[in-house]
Amino acid sequence: MAGVLADITVAVHILALLAIGFGGFLAWRWPKLIFAHMAAVLWGVLVNVFPIPCPFTALENYFRHQQGLGDLPGGFNAYYLYGTVFPRPMLPMVVVIALAVVVISYVGAYQRWRHRHLDDAPAHRVSLG
Repeated sequence: MAGVLADITVAVHILALLAIGFGGFLAWRWPKLIFAHMAAVLWGVLVNVFPIPCPFTALENYFRHQQGLGDLPGGFNAYYLYGTVFPRPMLPMVVVIALAVVVISYVGAYQRWRHRHLDDAPAHRVSLG
């Protein structure tokens, strides 16, 4: 059972990473989601820049221990992403691309929000006659 729960944790962790990367585009449709997404992006940055443990990695390690296995060597990203999804030397480029995707999603969300609010604003007409 612990193996299945570890696998589910990995799947949820991958979905969380995808949500951090691309969730800003959901705010184009549902603008209030941008605040939750900003918190998720901040959390993702903090976990990768500072020695803050990710709760998903901790949960997966717990289930690994239940199976008699050790912690993920190097953490989630090092174990599942680096060298598997992309070569480790490409990490700086991947980071720049990920940040660009988030910025583009936020710019688009702002533009759509602004457009909606301009459409809702009453027309101000000045009569000179």
